[in-house]
Amino acid sequence: MKNYKNILYAFTVLVGFAACSDDFVEREPVYSIGSENYFNSETDYYNALVGAYDLLQSTYVNVMLGEIASNNTLCGGESATDVIGFQQIDDMTHTPVNSNLKNIWDWMFAGVNRANYILEFQDKTDFEGKEVIIAETRFLRAYYYFELVKWFGPVPLKETRFELGDETSIPRSPVSDVYGLIESDLQYAINNLEYTAPQIGRVTKGAAQALLGKAYLYQDKFSDAANVLDNLIQFGPYDLVDDYNTIFENAGENGVESVFEVQYTDAEGAGFGCLQCSEGNVAVGFNGIRNYDGPVFDSGFSFNVPTQDVVDEFEAGDLRKDVAILDIEAWANTTGATYGTGYEHTGYFNRKYIARQGDANLGDQNLTNPNNYRAIRFTDVLLMAAEAFNRSGIDDTKAQLYLNRVRERAFGDTSHNVTVTGTALTDAIYHERRVELVGEGHHFFDLVRTGRGNQIPGFTSNKNELFPIPIEEIQFSNGNWQQNPGY
Repeated sequence: MKNYKNILYAFTVLVGFAACSDDFVEREPVYSIGSENYFNSETDYYNALVGAYDLLQSTYVNVMLGEIASNNTLCGGESATDVIGFQQIDDMTHTPVNSNLKNIWDWMFAGVNRANYILEFQDKTDFEGKEVIIAETRFLRAYYYFELVKWFGPVPLKETRFELGDETSIPRSPVSDVYGLIESDLQYAINNLEYTAPQIGRVTKGAAQALLGKAYLYQDKFSDAANVLDNLIQFGPYDLVDDYNTIFENAGENGVESVFEVQYTDAEGAGFGCLQCSEGNVAVGFNGIRNYDGPVFDSGFSFNVPTQDVVDEFEAGDLRKDVAILDIEAWANTTGATYGTGYEHTGYFNRKYIARQGDANLGDQNLTNPNNYRAIRFTDVLLMAAEAFNRSGIDDTKAQLYLNRVRERAFGDTSHNVTVTGTALTDAIYHERRVELVGEGHHFFDLVRTGRGNQIPGFTSNKNELFPIPIEEIQFSNGNWQQNPGY
């Protein structure tokens, strides 16, 4: 069967809204495929599922801003006004008028709506294996809602398609209710999926277990998180690769360490007029080295540049440092490469997700990079499990075991293993998450969920834990939705 990555762009599925204007509520009438003329065959369900997967590709902005909002990176770019929404989030001066936050709201709700469209008509036509498609659909809805709840807190909740007028009648549901739906969807996925996917890139039982464990961890349900993540570690097919450097190259895509990846391709061009339409990883071009001329890498826009603070977080002898962080001056001295310096130039770039040479990059090369996003890696699972066992008070010995599996690969020995317990072990796990997952979009949310947001320059407690609801949505709700505190 064909690689799912190579067919994602092959279908355009209309679900009641235009692909390049997906929003929580469509503002203009459009042609709608309804139950009368769709979902009459397995192919219809499959094509609609591809449409639901497609919005994953727009999560490139979630990943970039998860770093920029933290103390891992500065916004960068060409100037202080280059993508002003990014700059404001970096400085913690963002307001409800921010087009990039609105993109996250719009695109994640578009994903929810596409999943809800399938689930609304899940009983219309029967065929062998339908429970797998429904399980993948429910995982995707959980994934999109998880992004929404961690960015915006309480959000409107619905299990069928959103319609015009819902914004004035459906309330923002409490965070606990949103997580309740996420947990239910993921449990269904766990019960109906296998560890091996029907096609590379599609959801597995392991991905559902990992996301459920993460959802539990974000709610401080440490015992529940420990149970589901430990089960995944013990019985799942995942393991650590020997060489950390291979994970983020093409050969490392969809490997034994990958629990869930967002698939990208360079086989279809895109433009700035519709970034969510790109089938390539837009973040890779944005992260790239400005005016670069040299081996291995392609040029880019110099956003999302690592800080000296995160570089200094790596311990001496940590083999991950040079894989995660490109020291451009040292690289230029070694290779003879030349480069330009953009705004807030730190001398460092996110080596995991900058463009490599040799890709087709049809259209604008900065928008169609094929680098998959490793959304959930096995090391993330190990470190989440370590945190859950430690913070629940269940088993510090097991927490050490899972933490040290990560560290042993990072240093190539056992002499750097952690032996502390209690809060000292908690701090060691936090440190490990930062250096292991730097550049992958998790750090802001790790800081916020663990009460460490004040480590972020400009962060205001009881405000910046959440991002503001886009002003347009507040206005359209006609008083039904209140803005998040502080905005």
